[in-house]
Amino acid sequence: MVKQPRFDARWQRRRAWRRRWQVLRIWLLLAAIFAASWWLMRWSVTGGEWDQVDQRFTLCAERDSNACVIDGDTIMLGKRRIRLTGFDAPELAGECIAERKLALASRNALLDWLNRGPLLMDGGAEPPRDQYGRELRGLRREGAGGDEWLADWMESRELARTSGWGLPSRDWCVDS
Repeated sequence: MVKQPRFDARWQRRRAWRRRWQVLRIWLLLAAIFAASWWLMRWSVTGGEWDQVDQRFTLCAERDSNACVIDGDTIMLGKRRIRLTGFDAPELAGECIAERKLALASRNALLDWLNRGPLLMDGGAEPPRDQYGRELRGLRREGAGGDEWLADWMESRELARTSGWGLPSRDWCVDS
């Protein structure tokens, strides 16, 4: 005798649970892939190696020095142009007066932060580069209360914005 399939309430609950579990597994897998890719992207940008920098910075437009600030998110060390990661600052040659004023304030704040003492720069000997050939590096300073990241410091003072994949670009003239 052939056994008839059961379609009672218990069978229906199990079937619904299996369906929900399949969907949940897919979402968990996507979340794990996203988390792993975010971690790998963050690690590849930081390079995992930190070098101490203990130099006095000036403004590049004012003096010829070994370490200078170009704008709110770019510096020079010797002949190396370095784009600081984790934030985006307004441009000195901005589209409106508000952007240019904020760019000057951002550049001056960066100069002050850099000259507060020794700092750590990530990327190691072979840092990643952007489309203009600039080294991509993050900066932080160790302190008694923990690490102070330059990107967080600039953003908290509203002199820069968070930058990264998938974030909308900001019009500094509209937001002012």
